[in-house]
Amino acid sequence: MKQVVQSLADGRTEVIDVPAPQARPGHLLVATHASLLSAGTERMLLEFGRAGLLGKIRQQPDKVRQVIDKFRADGLWPTLEAVRSRLAQPVPMGYSNVGTVLDVGAGMTGFEPGDRVVSNGPHAEVVCVPKNLCARVPEAVSDDAAAFTVVGSIALEGLRLARPTLGESFAVIGLGLVGLLAVQLLRANGCRVLGLDFDRDRLALSERFGAETIDLSCVDDPVPHALRFAGGGVDGVLICAATQKNDPAAHAARMCRKRGRIVLVGVCGLELSRADFYEKELSFQVSCSYGPGRYDAAYEQGGRDYPLPFVRWTAQRNFGAVLDLLGSGRLDTAPLVTHCYPIERAIEAYGVLGGGAPSLGILLEYAAAANAALEAASAPDAGGLLARSVSLVAARASVEHAGRIRGSAPVGVGFIGVGEFAVRVLLPAFRAAGADVRCVAGRNGLTAAHAARKFSIPEATTDARRILDDPACAAVVIATRHDSHAEYVRQALEAGKHVFVEKPLAITAEQLDTLEDAFAEAPWRDGSSPLVMVGFNRRFSPHVRKMQELLDGVVEPKSFLYTVNAGAIPAGH
Repeated sequence: MKQVVQSLADGRTEVIDVPAPQARPGHLLVATHASLLSAGTERMLLEFGRAGLLGKIRQQPDKVRQVIDKFRADGLWPTLEAVRSRLAQPVPMGYSNVGTVLDVGAGMTGFEPGDRVVSNGPHAEVVCVPKNLCARVPEAVSDDAAAFTVVGSIALEGLRLARPTLGESFAVIGLGLVGLLAVQLLRANGCRVLGLDFDRDRLALSERFGAETIDLSCVDDPVPHALRFAGGGVDGVLICAATQKNDPAAHAARMCRKRGRIVLVGVCGLELSRADFYEKELSFQVSCSYGPGRYDAAYEQGGRDYPLPFVRWTAQRNFGAVLDLLGSGRLDTAPLVTHCYPIERAIEAYGVLGGGAPSLGILLEYAAAANAALEAASAPDAGGLLARSVSLVAARASVEHAGRIRGSAPVGVGFIGVGEFAVRVLLPAFRAAGADVRCVAGRNGLTAAHAARKFSIPEATTDARRILDDPACAAVVIATRHDSHAEYVRQALEAGKHVFVEKPLAITAEQLDTLEDAFAEAPWRDGSSPLVMVGFNRRFSPHVRKMQELLDGVVEPKSFLYTVNAGAIPAGH
């Protein structure tokens, strides 16, 4: 399938073929119809990627501190290697997606194949998204309008924190997509709205939505105008701008009445004047994305919802509220669309986003994916939706390069798991040792495709069974998360494969018993035993080998104290 990615190293954007994802527990598999470029977030990513090393350091001081900590623990060369590896990893772009559900993962309720949903999925033909970051689209809402749901939820969460009431006056600083949606939401709440921006077209749109405006390109100080607008001071300010300057926060404080509320939805400099806030007892709050639940792993990945009586508006419920407003016509997104491109021409879309030409809402369309999903959904056998869609939508599910199997070649190897350790350590070591790596499998199709491209591996997939069922892969390397090692080792042994598994082999005694039974019963046609090796690399350390040599003739009992400087491990690890 096609997906849009960006290189953090040089800012280059590409549309590449990656393996289609598989439906995971608690997730939906969705064929994309349309997705919306984020003018703020994605433009910042473009600028970060295009910046030189010093520019990146200035923009990411928190990451610099992490690099320094790693340098102190691991030394110079491992740190440089880790930084280069991270910058080389392509980043998926986008988070505003609408499409048709192809399949639902285990434990899923509330959704079924054929539903049309919005999600925070990236720009890709098929996405796998957690259920709490999805919402069903009403029939009256078009795909193009629904694509604005996630961005609309960002604006809505800012409003919820600002607590507007009927008749209050609010200023919105920055009239990009989020700002213009915020203007409409404030008007729907019965508020008088003042919009501030440098762009005359955006100011005109704000007036079309019922706001009064201030053209920042024509006034040196907007505060007196705002005070006249509100009769002494606005009740609240939403800062939806994206700038490093301190002006938005300073202007917001000065134009507020006593005990006014300021909510930062975008990004701006925060060198604040204490006097401005102290004398008026202003409140200042930063809004976090789509709402409660965002960045909470238990909510997003674990599917654990917050109880409605205690958390009225979560990220998912904000999605639903925006969709209701779109369906009723109280939120109008049609004037916000300035460009539309098929996914195949996404590079042109990013050229517009990062260029000087005026733009606002830029949509990507996925005609092939949408048509295939609709065809599958309308088929007589509703139960065959996923299989039909996979054949129509994800025919490019594996990234394959030219290659052939040589009869005298080394043992064919398949990698299950292509995280940082596999890419930085294991794959280079296996290739240097002469292994014929035939296929890599990763839960994330983008990381699998990146590993395949980097090491010229013929195939990448998101389905581990493809490796386990492939007779050309006589050996399997397992480099997934610790809690999955035992299960993959068992499946590999039952498939008659040799196994190299990263430590640990298992995490419970019961798992180890199961593996002993699987090892004893492994189907080996020639009567030999499978080889199972645990990748505890310290046994090959020069220090350990020297100790073995020196102690080789010592028969008395030995005691070792082994201290490892590994750094702190998070409590939830």
